[in-house]
Amino acid sequence: MRSRPTGGSPNNAGMNATQIIVLATPVFFALMALEYAWGRHTGRNTYRLHDTLSSLALGVLSQLSAVFMLGLTLGLYTGVWRHAALWRANDFWLSLPGWLLALVFYDFCYYWLHRMGHEVALLWAAHVVHHQSQHYNLSTALRQTSSGPLLAWLFYLPMALAGVPPQQFAVVALIDLLYQFWIHTEHVPRLGWFDRVFASPSNHRVHHAVNDAYLDRNYGGILILWDRLFGTFREETEPCVYGTRSPLNSCNPLWANAEVYAGLLRSGAHTPRWGDRLRLWFKPPGWQPPGLGGAKAAFNPATVPRFDPPLSGPQAVFCGVQFLALLASSASFLWLAEGHELPQLLPWAAALVLGWWCLGAALQERLAWLEVGMLEAAALATLTGAEGLQGWHHLFKPLAMALAWLWVLRRAPPGQPEGRLLLALGACLVGDVMLMLPGLFLPGLAAFLIGHLAYLARWRQDAPWLASRRALLGCASAGALMLAVLWPHLDPVLRVAVPAYVSVIVLMAAQALGRATVLRTPAAWGVAAGSLCFMVSDSLLALNRFVSPLPQATLWVLGSYYLAQWLLVRNSARAAAKPG
Repeated sequence: MRSRPTGGSPNNAGMNATQIIVLATPVFFALMALEYAWGRHTGRNTYRLHDTLSSLALGVLSQLSAVFMLGLTLGLYTGVWRHAALWRANDFWLSLPGWLLALVFYDFCYYWLHRMGHEVALLWAAHVVHHQSQHYNLSTALRQTSSGPLLAWLFYLPMALAGVPPQQFAVVALIDLLYQFWIHTEHVPRLGWFDRVFASPSNHRVHHAVNDAYLDRNYGGILILWDRLFGTFREETEPCVYGTRSPLNSCNPLWANAEVYAGLLRSGAHTPRWGDRLRLWFKPPGWQPPGLGGAKAAFNPATVPRFDPPLSGPQAVFCGVQFLALLASSASFLWLAEGHELPQLLPWAAALVLGWWCLGAALQERLAWLEVGMLEAAALATLTGAEGLQGWHHLFKPLAMALAWLWVLRRAPPGQPEGRLLLALGACLVGDVMLMLPGLFLPGLAAFLIGHLAYLARWRQDAPWLASRRALLGCASAGALMLAVLWPHLDPVLRVAVPAYVSVIVLMAAQALGRATVLRTPAAWGVAAGSLCFMVSDSLLALNRFVSPLPQATLWVLGSYYLAQWLLVRNSARAAAKPG
C-alpha cells in the first residue's frame, strides 16, 4: 500500500478521500481486533503494542501531511488532464467497461511506482516507512509515508494523458488503496488460483520479507499479473522475515520518515565526486560509488535483532490513553480540515505531530508521562491563545508549568531536591497567571525576574561565574539593541523595570552559554539553547506589546517560551549528573 492521492472530492456527494478514510477507521480497528483475537486463540499473535501504535501513528501522520499536499497528485493530475489529455471520451470512461479499465490502468501505474520505490533510492526513502515494521499484521497496512506524494503523481500522468477524468482517478485510487488493507496478514493461507491472479496475503507476505529469495518481489496492488508479466513474481515457499535489512529500531514517527533521507545525505557528505553524490539518490538503495563502498557481509535473517523495547504496565496504559486521545483529535482535524486555509491549519497539525512524536518517545520510555503532559498542555495553551479561546487558554497555560514543576519534583533523587529549578518554575507559573489577568503586567514581570534569577543561580551551581566573555558580550549586545528599540515606547516606570529585566535575562543566557563551554555536554548546550529561546520569546513579547503588533504573535511568543522551558527543564538534570 501507499499514500492515496490527495485533495479533491472523490464522489458526487462531496466527501473527500480523507473523510472516507476517517469513516473507514472503525472498520479497520474492528478487523485488527478480530485478527488479534484470532492470533491469541491460535497461539500466533502477530501484534506488539509498540509496533502497532507506531504503525498507526505513521498512518495518521501520512493523512495529516496529505492535507498540505492538495496541489500534488490530484491537483497536478487535473492540470495535465485539462490541458494535455490526448483523448477526450468521458462517456466511455464513465461506463462500466471504462471504470474497470481505469482501475486496471491505475493498478498498472501503481505497479511501476511501487517497483521504482524499491529500485530508486530517492523513492525508497519515502516508501521505506511501509516496510520498517518487523511484524506483519493489518496495522502494517496503515503504516504509510508522509513524503510519498511529493513524487508519486509523476507515475499517474499517463492516465491524465489518456483522458481519465480526475474524479474517476480519485475513486479508483481509493479502491486500490482499500483493497490492499486485507492482504497484510499472516493468518490467511495460500488461496490457490486467486494467488495466481491477484495480490493476496501470501503474495504480499513475500513482498514484505527480507529473505534473499523474496527481496524486491510482488509489487502488484490488486493484480499480481503485473509481476508475472514483468518478471518480479515469487511464490511463498519459506517462512518470511519482515522489516528492513537496516532496522529502524525506533518508535519515533518523524525519524521513521527521515531515516533514509538522512542516510543519503550522510553518504553524500562522504562522497568526493559531485556526480556520485547525485547518483546516490537515483541508484538502487545501498549503492556506493566504486572504491568507497566496502564489501557487505552476507545477510542472514536469523541474526536480525528484534526491536521490542520494554514497557512498564503503567506506561503502557498511559500510551494507550494517549493514543486514543490523539486518534480522536486527529480524526476531528482531518474531518474538518477541508475549507480551511492552510496557514490556519498548520499550527493545529504541528500540535498533533508533536503529540504523535511524544507518544513514540513514551513507548520507548524516553519521555516521562509528566513531561508529555507538559508538552501537550504547552501546545494547547499556545493554540488556544492564538485562536482567542480564552477559557481553555486560562486552563492550559498554568497547567503546562504546573506539570513541569511536578515533573522536576518527581524526578529529583531522594534527599536532593532541585530547589532552584523548582523556584524558577514556580515563579514562571505565577508570572504566567499574572500576565493573563488585566493590570498585572508589572507584577508578572517581577515574577519572571525572580524566575530568571533562580535559573541564574542554578546555572552557577556547577560552573564558574560568566565563564565565556564572548557569550557575555554577545548577549549584552543583543540586550542593548533590544533596549534601544524599546526605549522610545516605554513610560517612566517601565524605563526602570524593563532594563532591570533585560539585564537579568542577559546574565542568565550568558551564564548558561559560559557553563556550556565549561561542561561541554549535550545537556549543557541544551540549557544554553533554552536560555537563548527565552531571550527570543521575551524580545518578541516586548516588540509586540510596546512597539508594533506582530503577525501571529501569540504563536511565536508562547511557542518559543515553552520550547525554552522544556529545554531548560529537560537538560538541567542531565547536566547536573555529568558535571565534567
